[in-house]
Amino acid sequence: MPPAGIALCGLLILLLAGPTVAAGQPAPRSPRQLERAVDQVLADTLFRNAFWGVLVYDLAHDRTLVARHAGKSFLPASNTKLYTTAAALDLLGPDFRYRTTLYAAGTVRDSVLHGALLLRGAGDPSLGSYYDPLTGEPVDSLDVTAVFRAWADSLRAAGIAAIEGDVIGDDDVMDDQPLGIGWSWDDEPYSYAAELGGLVFSDNVIRLRTEGRQPGAPARLTWRPLQTDYVEVVNRTRSVPADSSFDLDYDRARAQNILYVSGEAPQGRSRETALTISNPTRYAAHVLRQVLMDEGIPVLGTARDVDDLSIRPDYAAPTVVPVATYLSPPLSDLVRIVNKPSQNLYADQLLRTLGVHVPVDLPEDEAGPPGSTERGLAAAMRTFARAGVDTSRLRLADGSGLSRMNLVTPEMTLALLRYMWHHPDPPTRAAFLASLPVGGVDGTLEHRFPNGPTHGSVRAKTGTLTGVSTLSGYVPSARGTPLAFVVMCTSHTVRSADARAVQDALVDLFARYRR
Repeated sequence: MPPAGIALCGLLILLLAGPTVAAGQPAPRSPRQLERAVDQVLADTLFRNAFWGVLVYDLAHDRTLVARHAGKSFLPASNTKLYTTAAALDLLGPDFRYRTTLYAAGTVRDSVLHGALLLRGAGDPSLGSYYDPLTGEPVDSLDVTAVFRAWADSLRAAGIAAIEGDVIGDDDVMDDQPLGIGWSWDDEPYSYAAELGGLVFSDNVIRLRTEGRQPGAPARLTWRPLQTDYVEVVNRTRSVPADSSFDLDYDRARAQNILYVSGEAPQGRSRETALTISNPTRYAAHVLRQVLMDEGIPVLGTARDVDDLSIRPDYAAPTVVPVATYLSPPLSDLVRIVNKPSQNLYADQLLRTLGVHVPVDLPEDEAGPPGSTERGLAAAMRTFARAGVDTSRLRLADGSGLSRMNLVTPEMTLALLRYMWHHPDPPTRAAFLASLPVGGVDGTLEHRFPNGPTHGSVRAKTGTLTGVSTLSGYVPSARGTPLAFVVMCTSHTVRSADARAVQDALVDLFARYRR
C-alpha cells in the first residue's frame, strides 16, 4: 500500500481534474476494459472506508456492462425520488392534476356570508408555491398569494363582501403525520424538511430576510408572505462590518411557530432563508384570511384547522357551495419540480397522493390509512413489481430520500430506469426523462459536467446525505448507445464534493465507451 500522503496526493489530482482524468485514459472498447477503468477510478485510498456500488447497462442490447456490489443495499438519499416520480407517473398518468376548492358554508344575506369559508385541500404541493412548473426551479419574485387574491374576486362575484365566521383549513384527504419516518429532528427548521399534510401553502415555509445594519445593532428581519403574524420571530442577531461574512443560525420550537434567529450579518448585505412552519393547514387558512382582509373582505372569525371542529364539514349539504377552485399544473410538470431541484416536500406529497387515489391489495391494518406514506408505498409497489424490482428486499420509508431507513440496491434502481426508458406510454416516458437534471444545464447538475461528452447529454438524479452520495440516470455512449447507470457511495467520510467528482469521472468513462 502506498504511503498515505502519496495516496492523498493522487486522489486530490483526480478530484481537481475531475472527468479529465478519465478522459486521459484510452476510451474503453469492451465491458472488461470499462470495468477495469471503473476499478481504477474507485481504487483510491481516500475512499478505503467507503462502499461503492456501480451498475452500467446497455439499453439498446439489453446487457450489463459493469456490475460492482450491484446486489447490495445502499442508502439512496434523493435517488428515492426516482422511485416516487416513476410510480406517480405510472399510476396516476402525466395529466393528473390536483383540485383545491374553496367553499362557502352558510347563507349569504346582504352580501355577508353567515357561516364559514372551507379551504379543502387535495394534498397539492403547488398551491402558492415558489417553484416554476415550467423550469422546475424556484422563482423568488413569484407572488405566492396570487391564488388567494383571485379568490377574493371570486367571493365578490358570488355576492360575498364579508365573512361572519371562520376560515377553516381541511386537510383530511391525508393523514396528520407531519414528518417522514426516520427524519432527523435537527432538520425540522429548514425548508428541505418542511411538514407534510393534506393542505399545503407556500411550500410550508416563510422566507426570512436578514439584513445587516450599523455594526453592533440587531439585523433587520423581514419575511414573506405578508410579514405574516402566523410566526413569531425572535431576533438575536448582531450586525458586523461590511467586509465580514454571514454567520447565522436558525431554530424553531418543536410544534410551535416561534423562530429564533441568531448570529452575525454584514452591514448593508442581506440573505434570505426558507424556514418551516408548524401546522401547514392552519397556516394556509391564516394567510387566506389575511389576504381577504387586505383585499377589503372583512373576516370576523379566526383561522382554524378542521381538526379543531367537533363535527366535520358536510360537503354534500345544500348550504355548502363551491366558490373557487385552484387546479394544479399537470403531474408532468410537478415531477420536474421533484427531480430537477430535488424538492422533498413535493416528493413526499406525491407519494401520499398515491395513497389517496390508487387502490391497494392489502388488508386495511397492513396498508395504512388513506393518504398516508404507508399506503402510498403499498400502492407504489405495483409499479416497482412491474419494473422487475425484487420488492421483498426493497425498503422505502418516505418519498424524498431524507429518511435513513430507505435501502435499495443498484439492481433495483437500474430495473426502474429500464422500465421507465421502455415505458409503454410515450407521454409517461417523456415526462420522466424530462424531469431529470441535465449535466451542465439545469437542476442539481447545473454546475457539474461543464464540458466533454457528458455536457448536455447526461440525465441523472443526484442524492446526498451525510456520508452518502448517489447518481443514477442515463447517458449515451460514444457511439450513441443509450446507457443506464447507477453509482452509489455510502459510509464515506470525505467531502460530498469529493464523492461527486469521482462520480463525474465514472460517468465520463461511460460516455466514452465505444463498443
